[in-house]
Amino acid sequence: MMARFQFDTVVLEVPDTLLTTSIAEKMATGGYERSEARAAAMRVRPGHRVLELGSGVGYISSLCAQITDPANIVTVEANPEVLGVIRRNLDLNNAAAVTLIHGAVVGRDFAEESVLFRIGRAFWGSSMAEDTASGDAVVEVPALSLCELLATHRPNVVIMDIEGAEQYLFDWKWPRHVRQLIMELHPSKYSSRTVKKMVDCMSQSGLTYDPGCSRGTLLGFRRASGD
Repeated sequence: MMARFQFDTVVLEVPDTLLTTSIAEKMATGGYERSEARAAAMRVRPGHRVLELGSGVGYISSLCAQITDPANIVTVEANPEVLGVIRRNLDLNNAAAVTLIHGAVVGRDFAEESVLFRIGRAFWGSSMAEDTASGDAVVEVPALSLCELLATHRPNVVIMDIEGAEQYLFDWKWPRHVRQLIMELHPSKYSSRTVKKMVDCMSQSGLTYDPGCSRGTLLGFRRASGD
């Protein structure tokens, strides 16, 4: 069975097997990814190239496709069980030209071609597997270098919600063509020192804290004026 949800101008269809009670309630009441949607609507502009890390079920990329050309959007998802759902939702929202890539994003020093990925009961609880003892299904997925994604697609805006794996992506300066980062933090998965490292990396890359689109654990950065 397929559940259907309406988010203003975006419609999503999600199989019942991927829904928990809490997710279904958030989707029914408009709370699902509300902060991310607000931030994307504020900062994505016509003509922007967008890289989304962590597609979910295709909501944010579908929303961005109503602002900029869908062909300018690349969305990356590691969970193989939701790839068909994402593609269906992109098609439902006239965003078929969005590029969907399967894989888990890794840092510059990651040398392997694949990575273990844990598939949680709820699709938004899936993440890279630190160990295999949780009882959840663990699969091997392609490892995608963030450096290569940034170099190949040259996004102006990066939107990131990757369940803690963001901690590995801030060991080098980000390129100048990135004008905006919208990132969901997962502070239960790393220390405040790691958060400081991410913030410092953005500062060294010429991006500064963006209070306008930040809210709670959603953190925004904009390229500093004149940089």
